[in-house]
Amino acid sequence: MTISNSNTDELLVEQEGNVLVLTLNRPERLNAISGPMLKEMSEKLVEANQDPDVRAIVLTGTGRGFCSGLDLVDVNAGGIGSRSDTPRPRQMFNLRDAPITVMWGIDKPVIAAINGAAAGYGMDLTLIADIRIAAESAKMAAVMVKRNIVPESGGTWLLPRLVGWGKAAEIYYRGRTLSAEESLEMGLVNAVVADDQLMSTAMQWAQEIAANAPVAVQTTKRMMRMGLEESFDTAVDHLMVHLAGMFNSEDFREGVKAFIEKRAPEFTGR
Repeated sequence: MTISNSNTDELLVEQEGNVLVLTLNRPERLNAISGPMLKEMSEKLVEANQDPDVRAIVLTGTGRGFCSGLDLVDVNAGGIGSRSDTPRPRQMFNLRDAPITVMWGIDKPVIAAINGAAAGYGMDLTLIADIRIAAESAKMAAVMVKRNIVPESGGTWLLPRLVGWGKAAEIYYRGRTLSAEESLEMGLVNAVVADDQLMSTAMQWAQEIAANAPVAVQTTKRMMRMGLEESFDTAVDHLMVHLAGMFNSEDFREGVKAFIEKRAPEFTGR
């Protein structure tokens, strides 16, 4: 199975082996998210989660911005640049099927390759990713309080868990914009690389993930997600249930055989 092409040129879809690359493509607007982009992203993420040929996802942007947030010009009733196919704000803030919610629920690992400024909704997109790799020119802009809005897409739940309450409060209450190096120092990103090395690094990490046993990787992500709300004993019980099935899998036998034969394993997901 191969992920179908995007229905809009505002979201580029490319599959390289077992890695799916989703690229926000509105560089003239710093990749501000429109209604069609929201819908398309959600659909592609769901497809990827169901596709056994996809083992990792990379999310990035074109141009000098990762994502400047939801398109406040397009959603402004009667505003300059209004589009008939763009929902009103209340519709766009319905998170039931939004990319943020979908990304949280899927088991395929997501790497955010942050190529520039990530602001508002764009920052939340990076926070919901499993791994964040930032270009040296990247920035995290938590400027919501300067627009009389809040981090509506899970940021207030995610950021304190990533950097601690005090740091999250400092970032949000002051409306701070963090450089890539500041984000690294706070533990907000996993790595900072030269701008021209961003995608090659993100793809290398994604390919390393994709080379591992997909069921093990995806189950690990699911257990980490569930573990945020579980007791230790409950988490251990859930892990043992999964292990029982994995011990009987072809990939487990392949992993053991490859270890004994001192070669790289070739996992099939079975």
